[in-house]
Amino acid sequence: MTAREGIRLLQKRMNESVIGQEHIVDRFIIGMLSDGNLLVEGLPGLAKTRIVRSMASNIEAKFSRIQFTPDLSPSDIIGEERLYEENGKKTFRFHKGPIFGNIILADEINRAPAKVQSAMLEAMEERQVTVAGQTIKLPQLFIVMATQNPIEQHGTYELSEAQKDRFLMHVKIGYVDMESEYKMLKLVQEEKYHPHVVEEKLPQELIFAAQKEVAKVEVAEPLGRYIVELVFATRYPLRYSKQLSIMIDVGVSPRGSIALQKCAQAHAWLRGKSEVGVQDIHAVIHDVFRHRLVASEHTKLNGTTHDDIVNIILEQVKMPEGFEPDEREMMLNRAKR
Repeated sequence: MTAREGIRLLQKRMNESVIGQEHIVDRFIIGMLSDGNLLVEGLPGLAKTRIVRSMASNIEAKFSRIQFTPDLSPSDIIGEERLYEENGKKTFRFHKGPIFGNIILADEINRAPAKVQSAMLEAMEERQVTVAGQTIKLPQLFIVMATQNPIEQHGTYELSEAQKDRFLMHVKIGYVDMESEYKMLKLVQEEKYHPHVVEEKLPQELIFAAQKEVAKVEVAEPLGRYIVELVFATRYPLRYSKQLSIMIDVGVSPRGSIALQKCAQAHAWLRGKSEVGVQDIHAVIHDVFRHRLVASEHTKLNGTTHDDIVNIILEQVKMPEGFEPDEREMMLNRAKR
């Protein structure tokens, strides 16, 4: 089985498990191929946890779920040194916490206090944790899928801009259509009375092979410069329009430029392409910029969303000549958003 065949099989299995969320499954796969962490936002009951479990159950990987609460401590996440007695001698041994998994579901991450957020930040960015002055590496396959509820704010802590920037993408999940919800009812009924047959899991080596192939997807110089200009439009908005300068307080970081290129490469690779097109950039830019833009108070009061700002940026920044997507592709991208 080739890397591409394996990833397509994973995508197929996930879509069979989570009805009507093909776009979100696509984002989860892109996150994995780009070796990045995802921040997933949606109302309760929209299958956020199910999507993560579906991915983990089809890969030879250790799945860990961390339910964040205000009284959580860093040791509950990363582990702690425990005292053991061996042959009459007392010794300390490190007991690993749930962060030492491959696919981590960080449920309601915005309920965690500052110290826990700090521990998560090191794990997500450095792929390591520090305990009692010692640095311990995390597994090579390490992805954090963090969820947060957009409406329930009691007992929550706003994620810092530094931590949000560590997420490759900020994915929003909405309601499915009526037909998909009906199919969901049938699926739940079948799962209850007809247990799912355990299928062969995909080895981690296949995931790593796919990541290497994605990294080789070509990004032509005009498109690389286009990515940079899209980012610079958020930092120096007055160069593009007065409207943008009123809307944006802080623009996208250099980490956002890297994330946009990686996600565009993964998007292109999933569609069997060997090079990135403008449509691949447009398909993922909202998810990459959404949590990195800091909107002005004026923007918030007017009810303008971060996605609205990104749409204006796409209108103001000229596409490189010879790389314009056709109308059908642009319409498909708008429909998915």
